[in-house]
Amino acid sequence: MKASLVLKMGQSLTMTPQLQQAIRLLQMSTLDLQAEIQEALDSNPMLEIEDDNNPSSGDSSSAAQEHASHTQSTAQDEPDNTAPNTVETTDWTEQIPSELEIDTSWDDVYQSSASNIPSANTEEWDFTSTTSAGIDLQTHLLWQLNLAKMNDSDRMIATVIIDSIGSDGYLQESLEDIQSSFDPMQHIEMDEVEMVLKRVQQFEPTGVAARNLSECLLLQLQQLPKDTLWLAQAQTLCKEHLELLGSRDYNQLMRRMRIKEETLKAIVQLIQTLDPRPGSIIESKEPEYIVPDVIVRKAKNRWIVELNPEIAPRLGVNAQYAGFVQRADNSADNTFLRTQLQEARRFIKSLQSRNETLLKVATQILDYQRGFFDYGPEAMKPLVLAEIAEAVGMHESTISRVTTQKYMHTPRGIYELKYFFSSHVSTAQGGECSSTAIRAIIEKLVAAENPKKPLSDSKIAGLLEEQGIQVARRTIAKYRESLGIASSTERKQLL
Repeated sequence: MKASLVLKMGQSLTMTPQLQQAIRLLQMSTLDLQAEIQEALDSNPMLEIEDDNNPSSGDSSSAAQEHASHTQSTAQDEPDNTAPNTVETTDWTEQIPSELEIDTSWDDVYQSSASNIPSANTEEWDFTSTTSAGIDLQTHLLWQLNLAKMNDSDRMIATVIIDSIGSDGYLQESLEDIQSSFDPMQHIEMDEVEMVLKRVQQFEPTGVAARNLSECLLLQLQQLPKDTLWLAQAQTLCKEHLELLGSRDYNQLMRRMRIKEETLKAIVQLIQTLDPRPGSIIESKEPEYIVPDVIVRKAKNRWIVELNPEIAPRLGVNAQYAGFVQRADNSADNTFLRTQLQEARRFIKSLQSRNETLLKVATQILDYQRGFFDYGPEAMKPLVLAEIAEAVGMHESTISRVTTQKYMHTPRGIYELKYFFSSHVSTAQGGECSSTAIRAIIEKLVAAENPKKPLSDSKIAGLLEEQGIQVARRTIAKYRESLGIASSTERKQLL
């Protein structure tokens, strides 16, 4: 077989480091971007934060030197009036006594570092303000256990019980399982476990360590004053008829308890003041903060969109370090500076590209969803990524990166950019209606309904059809659940 040389031409797309960095910054959230910028400032000496109020980077050093020399000359000309009130650094060790007198402590001689904390007797002192991190429910209960008077055996049982309590405050294991977890040689009886459980149930928050909802509510009712109105009836309801209350069968409930509607209403109102999840009061998660990327405001009857100036500092190249770079020098130091300068310019350009793209997309969303900003969610239009991508001349994947974990601050609240994108539902007139607008209408209808006769999903679908919006009952149920609205049976209330 005769060998031959074949020449083929092809075309491939290679992502440059500049493009890779731009895409990575584009899909970052605000908090991740701030961390990325801080990391770049720490690792690259060429990057610096620009300040419009200060002189340029090239003149800042000379200005600082002039200020320092002026300060030094002024200090030399002025008389030293503070000398009598100061202690020389060479003599400060001599002020410390080698030994303390009898019946004295260091706090009597020197001020403690914790003395700036207000006393527990002062009204300004707040214990929660001195704790930086939240605690979980188990830690809170163990802290109370250490303050309780118990013998070693009961304290061991209480520790196992606390470990068996879930984040909602309920006991996750049965008393039989707790008893069987101990060594048989310890001879732990069921009576001991039940007694210790009652001790733990007296801890805060009230209702903790309950085995079911009925017991949780009863524990909270027991802590109320004895003269509380309808207290006995509420205890009877929680003990014997809680299932009827859960199913909203008020007629059967009134017959069983032999009470009138007004009395039942007062009892239910008392029970509604209780917490069915007492463990949720102790929050261990750190709060999540949302920093808006763009701000929309109305000025002179015109909507204006602008970038949040606080999301990222204005970066620039340090002129002093950049002046050290020599073109013809191939030394290691010069190569390092040249590489850092290139990376700094690339980072600044990628950051500018991110801000420009974000502003373009936010502006198009504002123009398209102007009805939302003027009239509310009910005026939301159906919108997909392809429409914005076509308007700004970008790919849909780019629009998806821009709208993910990016937030817009508006007079109506803070929304993620993806909030303004929704599917469409056909109307009877041949038009389109946004699913977000339908959710807003459902929420409005539920808010205006009769609490004694709440609207069912079929009834809501009928009301929407009267407005020209044809939506199936299952779709109504899906939208209702996404809004966190309970079913009509669960929303039924007494008048």
